[in-house]
Amino acid sequence: MTSREIAFLIVGTITALCAILAVTTKQVVHAALWLLVSLGALAGAYVVLGQELVGIVQLLVYVGAIVVLVLFALMLTRAPIGRHSEIDTPRWERVLASALGGATTALLAAVLLPMFASARLAEDAPATPAIGEAIFGTWVWPFELLSVLLLVALVTAFAVSRIVLHHEGEAS
Repeated sequence: MTSREIAFLIVGTITALCAILAVTTKQVVHAALWLLVSLGALAGAYVVLGQELVGIVQLLVYVGAIVVLVLFALMLTRAPIGRHSEIDTPRWERVLASALGGATTALLAAVLLPMFASARLAEDAPATPAIGEAIFGTWVWPFELLSVLLLVALVTAFAVSRIVLHHEGEAS
């Protein structure tokens, strides 16, 4: 194994383990933080594969926007931070969800791994400037619309929390 393959294996293992922790933890804030680590490690996997621009976009869009939006939504809705008996899922549901997730992963691996077992990274893969030109030339408007959508969601979450706080203040 080359050092690049070893680095990819390490980063991929971190990504998978953090993703598993993100969906199996009982606390919502911990799930968001494990998701943050998992998405950050996935960006590292893109860098190991030589696709720095895709890794940076991964960091900006997912780690920098989506996870922050989730954390803001949790803070603004005053979701319970610790364990809460009213919203805890029963153990059998978590076990069933884990079994279904594992079965889906095994099925995808059984189908996709043989298809791409001999695939190698092409030496003439598009360079970062070509990908950047495509994204920020041809696809610039979808990126801009995504940023506006995230901004609207954040402002709306803030406005809704202010309305709820205002009405609670009137009731007391």
